[in-house]
Amino acid sequence: MRIQPVSSVNLDTPYGPMHTHVFRPDRPGKYPGVVLFAEIYQMTGPIARTAAMIAGHGFLVAVPDVYHEFTQPGEAFAYDIPGTDRGNTLKTTKELASYDADARAVIDFFGNDPGCTRRVGSVGICLGGHLAFRAAMNPEVETGVCFYATDIHKGSLGKGMADDTLARIPEIQGEMMMIWGRQDPHIPNEGRRIIYDAMTAAETRFTWHEFNGEHAFMRDEGHRYDPALAQLLNAMACQQFTTCLK
Repeated sequence: MRIQPVSSVNLDTPYGPMHTHVFRPDRPGKYPGVVLFAEIYQMTGPIARTAAMIAGHGFLVAVPDVYHEFTQPGEAFAYDIPGTDRGNTLKTTKELASYDADARAVIDFFGNDPGCTRRVGSVGICLGGHLAFRAAMNPEVETGVCFYATDIHKGSLGKGMADDTLARIPEIQGEMMMIWGRQDPHIPNEGRRIIYDAMTAAETRFTWHEFNGEHAFMRDEGHRYDPALAQLLNAMACQQFTTCLK
């Protein structure tokens, strides 16, 4: 379906206001909410197009500024060396508790929005995949889709690089979809095995999908983009949200 022009809201968090982009279907009714967590570059063109695609399948999509404490509202970083360096630096400058507070703020936004059914899912790419995974530790999140989620196996998210994601996997109540690239150097086979074994031990409900792709194969800018694979996986993600949230 068609979507409305992109709007934005500033959501209150303990770490300051969080600029959040909102994508709404352009049709009367209530829709499930999906929080989309971006890469380290915040909401770039590829992330905006992903959000619009999901919204067009009948979901209210919110994309928060990942690094709102450190950036101007709506600021995005370029896909270049300075942008990558800045994103990676902020990834371990931001407090772990702030990442979790951001997810909580978006979930509460969905709960209060008259256009939302109050059913909630999460999705994220790269850093955002890890954040979508942690967001699913909130009981309201009924499903999460994580594209090559970084740092879970290393426990290195946030200031101090000592997150508790693996230990908190038993808190996840929804059904997870985990998507990986077999040629991704950031999450090698040994790292994927750590995550798989931890989710299995916790009796998490999840599906596991590995494809021949490098890191960022979903991003429709850059030489690693795989259009056919991205089309397939976008359809799988939307079907996951439809099955679990509608």
